[in-house]
Amino acid sequence: MLKRTVPLALAALWTTLASADEAEIKKAMEAKLGAKVESVTKSGYLGLYEIYADGNILYTDEKMTAFIAGGQLIEGKTMKNVTEERMRKLTAIKFSELPLDRAIKQVRGDGKRVLATFEDPNCGYCKRLAKDLQKLDNVTIYTFLYPILSEDSIRKSKQIWCAADRSRAWNDWMVDGRAPAGKDDCDTSAIVKNQEFGRRLNISGTPTIFFADGERVPGAVPLPKIEQKLSQLK
Repeated sequence: MLKRTVPLALAALWTTLASADEAEIKKAMEAKLGAKVESVTKSGYLGLYEIYADGNILYTDEKMTAFIAGGQLIEGKTMKNVTEERMRKLTAIKFSELPLDRAIKQVRGDGKRVLATFEDPNCGYCKRLAKDLQKLDNVTIYTFLYPILSEDSIRKSKQIWCAADRSRAWNDWMVDGRAPAGKDDCDTSAIVKNQEFGRRLNISGTPTIFFADGERVPGAVPLPKIEQKLSQLK
């Protein structure tokens, strides 16, 4: 019995000490950064702690004598990008919590596969993504108008949102280059709410894609990778 109890007690003690260390580092880092630190976790490499704050990951030692910011932590044996993998987990959301009523909905085929995008109508990478997404079948796409590039982006977003057929107006512009020419004076509060919601999610660039499992992928992801991810979620 004692042989079982001692390891359990040591494990509990280690967990308590580790939590205390992480709490101390979190408090000190918040003072240094002047910002809220979301989490502090042992990275498992070189004695480094992973600091997640303001949508970014940085690393430090337990005494905070030096910091690694903006770099990628790569595992030597497998060459796995540890930072990228952790970012996917840390930035994941609950897809069910997305305000889908504020998105342009497009259904193709049986619509069983689902993804959501945050896009600016003047974003070149978004236009490339929009053309690629035309090739997807059996999918439901929710596009959140997220104008962050210019005043013209806001104007175009409003015109698209006010169109009688929003998905057609969106594709006319993003895929075929036919600029929206309709009114922009309907209820466009959804766009403002999308901007506020996106800022809370730390969405700083477009396009940003969310898959049904909550994984976030920034940038214009190549179509084969989107297909691969959607197939994994079946």
